[in-house]
Amino acid sequence: MTHPDSQLPPPPPLEPDTLRIYALGGLGDIGRNMTVMECNGKLLIVDCGVLFPEDSQPGVDLILPDFGPISERLDDVVAVVLTHGHEDHIGAVPYLLRRKSDIPLVGTRLTLALLEAKLREHRISPLTLEVREGQRERLGPFDVEFFAVNHSIPDAVALGIRTPGGAVLHTGDFKMDQLPMDGRITDLAGFARLGEEGVDLLLVDSTNAEVPGFVTSEREIMPVLDAVFQRASGRIIVASFASHVHRIQQVIDSAHAHGRQVAFVGRSMVRNMHVARDLGYLTIPGGTMVSVDELPGLPDDRTVLICTGSQGEPMAVLSRIANRDHAIAVGPGDTIVLASSLIPGNENAVNRVINGLTRLGATIVHKGNALVHVSGHASAGELLYLYNIVKPRNVMPVHGEWRHLRANAALARATGVPESNVIVAEDGAVVDLRDGVAKVVGAVPVRYVYVDGSGVGDISEESLKDRRVLGEEGFISIFIVVNAAERRVVVEPQIHARGVVEGDQAFDGVLEKVREVLEAALADGVVDSHQLQQLVRRTVGRWVSHTHRRRPMIIPVVVET
Repeated sequence: MTHPDSQLPPPPPLEPDTLRIYALGGLGDIGRNMTVMECNGKLLIVDCGVLFPEDSQPGVDLILPDFGPISERLDDVVAVVLTHGHEDHIGAVPYLLRRKSDIPLVGTRLTLALLEAKLREHRISPLTLEVREGQRERLGPFDVEFFAVNHSIPDAVALGIRTPGGAVLHTGDFKMDQLPMDGRITDLAGFARLGEEGVDLLLVDSTNAEVPGFVTSEREIMPVLDAVFQRASGRIIVASFASHVHRIQQVIDSAHAHGRQVAFVGRSMVRNMHVARDLGYLTIPGGTMVSVDELPGLPDDRTVLICTGSQGEPMAVLSRIANRDHAIAVGPGDTIVLASSLIPGNENAVNRVINGLTRLGATIVHKGNALVHVSGHASAGELLYLYNIVKPRNVMPVHGEWRHLRANAALARATGVPESNVIVAEDGAVVDLRDGVAKVVGAVPVRYVYVDGSGVGDISEESLKDRRVLGEEGFISIFIVVNAAERRVVVEPQIHARGVVEGDQAFDGVLEKVREVLEAALADGVVDSHQLQQLVRRTVGRWVSHTHRRRPMIIPVVVET
């Protein structure tokens, strides 16, 4: 069943002992994951993450889930349960806690430590409950069991949520690496046990549902990294997610084996790795770490820099290096390793960084030409195993774009889940679960909430459209003074353009047209300044479109004397 929320009515009142589930983010995107579960008047939130902007969203720093549908019910939230410490799952928590600071946060040790470090920067002291795999906690009407899962960050968990309305398994982000770096494998035995009890609804990671087979083991990266270190004659700069502790551990181990010293570069990288080291998730051999300030005094062939920017983020370290906007400069002899997968939508930004670094003479190693990264998400073969182990009555794919959700739904149907029991939905679609039956009953309004500097939610889609026009087509302003009583133009039109064509004189051909249109309108008795401005906008717009094949933003100013 496919349910675009734009075609759905508001949901009916929730019946007692029924579980209601709706996503405020995470369906149709890789990011801003946030799922709300409601039962008997109480709300449980699973994850609260951010989405990073694309080129079509200029000036936007972050995109948040839409808290609007629960904004009047924050007192009913029993907890926010966090599956792991990635930004797309915890990054929006500070913005939620700005609305109500005493909402309890539940998560594993590393997840909470990474989040608490972030919250300190926002001057928020949270209420937290630390849990571990195998533990069960009663949170209002929700009985939550935590299962270990393997992912690209330590301490990730899946959630078994037992409620009066039915039992739900939320996988979080997971894969089934049988030889993980930390030896912590996905708890398939626990999944099977829950499946034997009966899983009424499975919410399952869809990111790699289109990829056949099984994800390569993390351990297979080590020989490739070793070869990179062996060949490199100058500095090595590794760009990774600031939370990918396993990958950074591999880089540190390779650096130590090849007699290189390591420096972390970038605020989030330094912060997260210090947290991971202090908690024992990251092991750094003695004498291996140096500060950025010590780098100039060390030989290039004895240093490794680990930084952020693997997704081409404009303000991240690697992008600034590529743009020559950082104290660290690269050139021939340097090797850059992009140790991450491409998040959909970031391809152009990453390619710009690769080209910029290549132009400077550096050698670039990335997933396209070497096995320097493996995904943290289960591929189709692993998802099929999951379905066959759990045997869920109903399935709702989550965490993915539409193509990923649909591919995951096809896998569920292939294992015998009836088509009527597989729900593919957008953010805002409301699913009610009772007596083993899950069905879409309506939708709540959900939108993108943009963070722009210090503003949250102030930027609209219309504002972004204006920014795109300004960036792509340019800007024209026209200033005219009219005398409404005498019905004539008293100051000749003055035009100024930016980003359209070189020189304002290129618009001389339209000035007489503007004058003629205005005087004709004034003669007809049109004296309202707004109407006159619209006439000017249309006249100039048609002329520019015909003459220069452009559609700039046009701001007319008509002043009456």
